[in-house]
Order: sequence, then C-alpha cells, then structure tokens
Amino acid sequence: MPYLFTSESVSEGHPDKIADQISDALIDNFMAFDPTSKVACETLVTTGQVVLAGEVKSKAYLDVQDIARGVIRKIGYTKSEYMFEANSCGILSAIHEQSGDINQGVDKKKKEEQGAGDQGMMFGYATNETADYMPLALDLAHKLLLELAALRRENKEIKYLRPDAKSQVTLEYDDNNKPIRIDAIVISTQHDDFAEDAKMLAKIKKDIIGILIPRVKARYKKYAHLFNDKIKFHINPTGKFVIGGPHGDTGLTGRKIIVDTYGGKGAHGGGAFSGKDPSKVDRSAAYATRHIAKNLVAAGVCDEVLVQVSYAIGVAKPTSIYVNTYGTAKVKKTDGQIAKLVEGIFDMRPYFIEQRLKLRNPIYSETAAYGHMGRKNEVVEKEFKGPDGKVIKKKVELFTWEKLDFVPQVKKAFGIK
Repeated sequence: MPYLFTSESVSEGHPDKIADQISDALIDNFMAFDPTSKVACETLVTTGQVVLAGEVKSKAYLDVQDIARGVIRKIGYTKSEYMFEANSCGILSAIHEQSGDINQGVDKKKKEEQGAGDQGMMFGYATNETADYMPLALDLAHKLLLELAALRRENKEIKYLRPDAKSQVTLEYDDNNKPIRIDAIVISTQHDDFAEDAKMLAKIKKDIIGILIPRVKARYKKYAHLFNDKIKFHINPTGKFVIGGPHGDTGLTGRKIIVDTYGGKGAHGGGAFSGKDPSKVDRSAAYATRHIAKNLVAAGVCDEVLVQVSYAIGVAKPTSIYVNTYGTAKVKKTDGQIAKLVEGIFDMRPYFIEQRLKLRNPIYSETAAYGHMGRKNEVVEKEFKGPDGKVIKKKVELFTWEKLDFVPQVKKAFGIK
C-alpha cells in the first residue's frame, strides 16, 4: 500500500543553525592553528546576545568574539531591525580548559591506541534512491532552502527575504518503496514587514510557487518529474513571519540532529556534531559509518543500509558494529556476516578514522548548515587570521566521508565483480 514520508530542513539563518555555525567556526580556527586541539564548544543565541561555553585544550589563542561576528555577518544578520546584528550583539565567552580526567582516556602514548572521547552509539545510513545516496525527502528539503538563500543574496527577483527559513517535503512512495511524487511542500520564510498582511501573504505564496519552485526544478532536473499540479503548498502558514532568527527563538548548538543527518530515515544515536573536534566519536564515528554505508550501497552489496558502531569512553576498539540492510542485500550473506566483513575492511578505532577521513583539518564550517551528509567532496583553500595578525592559508578536502574510495575493497571482500 502506498505511504507518505516527510523530512524537514532549516536555513543557515535559523537560530539553532547560527549556533552550529559559530561552534564549527571555532573548531575550524582551532584546527587551523593547532591540529591537535581538543574542543567541545556550545553556542547560545538570543535577542542581541551570543553566549559561548565549552572546554578547550589547545596551543592556539583565538579572538572568539571576532570569529562569531564574522559568522553572523556572513549569514546575513546585518540590519538592526532584525534585533540580532553582527556588529552590535553582545558576546559572552565562558570557554575553559578541558577536563584532565577525560583527556587521559583519549591521549595515549601510542597514537593508534587513542581512546574514544565518549561512550555512545553512532549511525550511518545510505540508500540508492538518489545519486548522493541520501533520502530523497531530506535532499529536496535542503535544495529548496539552498535556492531560497541564493534568491535572498541575489536580492533581485525576491527583495523582502530575511535569513530565517524552514522547509518540509512529503513524498508519496509506492508498494515497492520507490518515491513517485511530491505530496506536500511547506515553506516558512522570514520576511520584511509589509503594509498589509493579506497582500504580503499572497505575494509570498506567488513568489515561492512561481519563482522558487521553477528554479529548483531547473537546477535539479533529476527531481523535476516529482513535481506535479496536485502538490499541497503551505507557505508561511502562520500568516506572518517578520520576527525571526534569534529574536524570535533562542538557538542552541546541536538541536537539529535529524536535519543534519538523514531526515528521519535510518536511526540516530542522539549525539550532536557541531562544536566537537574529531576525538569525539559522536562526530567522527557518525561520519565513518556514513562512509561505510555509502560505499556498501555503491558497491552493490545492498540497496539500503544502516550501520551502527558503539564505543566505551577511553577505549579504542568499538564495543560493537551492527549492519541492517532492510532485506535489500544482493549478496548471499546475513546482516551479521556483512557486519563481520565490514569490521575487516574499515578500521573503526578513533585514530584511524581521523587519519582515513582527514578529520584533523579545518573542514567543519561547511558542514554546519544544509546537512553533514550527502554533500560534495572537494578540495578548497581556506584562510584564517589569528588575533596577532598571522594569516594561515590551507588547502583542505571537504566531506571526505562522501568519497566512494572503498568500493574496490568492498567489492573484493564480497566477491562482487
């Protein structure tokens, strides 16, 4: 029987995402000046105020206020009427040194014996329903907001947009679990004030359906066939969205973990990513399990897969590795046998994850909005300026966990030609 499935996304101007981006900008700056840094940084944003708190062990000294203001400015909070503005907001730092009790469990004499920075379980997921091996509903939800942000920055076709926005996409699936059409789209976008609410709402609906949707269809032609004239559109369903961003809602690091991962498909271990250096397996192992899942599907082992790994704090070797192919396996092996082979292909000790995925680099700001998974793997040059005026330029590889570099090893291990 056909069924509906829904995923949501939020824009870079959403309060929780502002917090994530500030936390990850701090991670990047610490990594740029001291790749051995241990960092766990949380951010809170509210009306005219930013609070930074967390634990750091690093040789680097940073102007955290200047970094935070740069992030806020880049997002687009540059007008006083937003009640949260890059140059005028207050910034309080309560960052202190990392606990020695935790550090002694992570740092070991032999690097390869590096322990996990915490206990817990992490999940990776992949499906062949999109070219990026991501769930389609989430992919579409992200794409809608990416295009909306582009329209805001261009400030030509739509001139009233403000940075805060959310999207939601509902898909209809057939009896074979294949997406066949978009059933509903929800877009809530912050906007400038209008003289009349009724005219405002009518114009926003017209522009979203008449400008945004055609741009998404044109740019992502592989999804164009899913759009139809029966889609139920809910555009700014409250009727007005002038008050938004941190003035409308307080934002905190790590509150959009489903948006960050798979939109409700697969599973989630509960740990957030942003603001954490890669010794925290909440982050590094979640990337590593995504890397495993994507390579398994790409190699033809299965059509869909969930990979779980778990750790004890201070212990290098995982306590378990679990695989669920949802009955889509194309090889004559049980999920338990697949998990055993996976364990032999991918070394899941924290040090080896860091090395394999090049995680001790300033690569995290790009992950903090529009999802950590399903993104483009590419090499870019980034520039960082220290408080003493020292400038560091680094070429780094982004989203290494999206590479299909282990497909040959997976095929060989599973006897796939």
